[in-house]
Amino acid sequence: GLSQYSSDPRTEWDLSAYSTREQVLEAVRNLRYKGGNTFTGLALTHVLEQNLKPDAGARLEAEKLVILLTDGKSQDDANLAAQTLKNLGIEIFAIGVKNADEAELRQVASEPLELTVYNVLDFPLLGSLVGKLTRVLCARIKERSHKETAGSAVKDTPVNTGPQLSPTDLKISAVTSKSMHLAWSPPLRPPKKYRVVYYPSKGGTPKEVVLEGAVSSLQLSNLTSHTEYLVSVIPVYDTAVGDGLRGVTSTLPLSSPRSLRVSELSHNSLRLSWKAAQGATHYLVLCSAAPDGAED
Repeated sequence: GLSQYSSDPRTEWDLSAYSTREQVLEAVRNLRYKGGNTFTGLALTHVLEQNLKPDAGARLEAEKLVILLTDGKSQDDANLAAQTLKNLGIEIFAIGVKNADEAELRQVASEPLELTVYNVLDFPLLGSLVGKLTRVLCARIKERSHKETAGSAVKDTPVNTGPQLSPTDLKISAVTSKSMHLAWSPPLRPPKKYRVVYYPSKGGTPKEVVLEGAVSSLQLSNLTSHTEYLVSVIPVYDTAVGDGLRGVTSTLPLSSPRSLRVSELSHNSLRLSWKAAQGATHYLVLCSAAPDGAED
């Protein structure tokens, strides 16, 4: 679904309006830009009261995601309206263009802000966000599906987003080329288990670790170097699944050998030496004749 706003929000189409990708893209192509004021709080309230209703196509069991796209500072209280949505379990992504207020975007957006806040200098640059934003949104939906399959005891239980059942403050530290350490603050009511799901943001099979509810940290090992990972920590109870924590970080690139030197040259041999690469167990040395005309 999509709504535009200035001083008066306007629904362009509801969630139930189109059923194919092609129909949505055609609707986007025919969209006319609405200029005017920037009453973001009013727009968010419009989305809650008009667009996220069953008669507008909203499904009770579906994850509720709102993407706010704005090019200016709000002329009303956007934070209060956003907090109302977030208290109802609706997740907000905030994208700023040109004159958007970065501090306001960070107030309006859901946690973790490194996944939900984006800002670009001009409209054509929005294209640079598409890949990452798509991966993050899809990961959010995947996380929801993991919650729904967390076990027969909780399969049909609604997600509880309150502080009683939800951990907070995910910290990712000690990042190397192959590993990272996760730690979080447990909810007020300790869960029976935690399900930690992680996978490369550019695609890959999700891997999962199940922890006892008394544990609130985990070392992830055997990761791929120089790769961005999405991580979710999901608390599981006997009769409910709490809201998951999410984070993103990249493993470090593997270290490289340095300072290659050539010595002891003869007509058919030479000696190579270099500064070692940390953690390397073997080296592969490739040698080939220079192409004709190249420096010997």
